[in-house]
Amino acid sequence: MSRPLNDDEVLSEMNKMVAFIKQEALEKAREIKVKADEEFAIEKAKLVKQETHAIDMLYEKKRKETEVAQKIAQSAQINKSRLRILQAREQCLQDLFSTAREKIQSLSQDQDKYQALLQGTVVEGALRMLEENVTLYSKKKDVSVVETAAEGAKGQYKEISGRTIIFSVEGELSSESAGGVVLIGNNKRIVINNTLDERLQLLEDKMLPEIRMDLFGINENRTFYN
Repeated sequence: MSRPLNDDEVLSEMNKMVAFIKQEALEKAREIKVKADEEFAIEKAKLVKQETHAIDMLYEKKRKETEVAQKIAQSAQINKSRLRILQAREQCLQDLFSTAREKIQSLSQDQDKYQALLQGTVVEGALRMLEENVTLYSKKKDVSVVETAAEGAKGQYKEISGRTIIFSVEGELSSESAGGVVLIGNNKRIVINNTLDERLQLLEDKMLPEIRMDLFGINENRTFYN
């Protein structure tokens, strides 16, 4: 038969219970701390990974933006360089054509050569027109030499075409012209410009691709040449 506990025994039992509860609490606290540390470590690793990924993404974005900016700047610089080259080439061509224009201005100074040249251009124009009466416009100071050339052209024209032709000469061309003639026929309905300026311009237009190639070589950016 059990007896009731005295005060000392009660106190002893209570101390045991308190010690047990305290021990349980400590172990539980350790478990909670361990779990909290694990969860913290996991969350920390997750956050670090997320931030690292965000930094990597930001870096990649900045890198691509930098590459694009560099390519744009490089392309702009290349275009500027190409433009300067094109401008220099164009200036070179203009200088060349300017020299050619200066040269043709001196053609009329040699009367014999100039007369032969005029005769050839008159015959050429007359054969294209095939008119019986043709007016030749020339510079005023060239009227006499053109008249002489026209006389020679009559015979040459008849030999080639079997036709006769009458030329009249008028000093209507500008004094700024390099020389040559403009042929007018069929009541001014037919006009053939055989001036030296016009022939030089035609030559420039026709020969420009060939001149460019001779001076500057093949254009690597060009696909077709015909």
